[in-house]
Amino acid sequence: MMEGIDVHLGRRLRRRRRILGLTQQQLAGACGVRFQQIQKYECAANRMSAARLWQLSEVLEVPVSYFYEGLGLESAADREPEPPEPRAQKETNDLVQVFYSLSERPRQRLLDLAKSLNETEADIVGHAFP
Repeated sequence: MMEGIDVHLGRRLRRRRRILGLTQQQLAGACGVRFQQIQKYECAANRMSAARLWQLSEVLEVPVSYFYEGLGLESAADREPEPPEPRAQKETNDLVQVFYSLSERPRQRLLDLAKSLNETEADIVGHAFP
């Protein structure tokens, strides 16, 4: 069970780091460790001490309890996977960067297109096919 906790803490660490758009190098610098140490925490090769969890929670601007959210007595098979955080995906960051590099008119057209695609997909999903 202990390995499961370490894996869970590592996943939560990676998730929050990515949400904030930080690299392992940036997080390591803020904590005064090498980026390899962050890698080891994220893949549960190394355990995080209580002091390190406290430090990470300060740097990542979350309460220490954030790392334990979703950790329960149920087995991994019983748990639903966490939905991806939109800001954690590289494609989202790329899209936002390109979006703001456009002038006003193309930006509005792209926004309208995205909205219409979303409505079309909702119509298709909501439609019962014979």
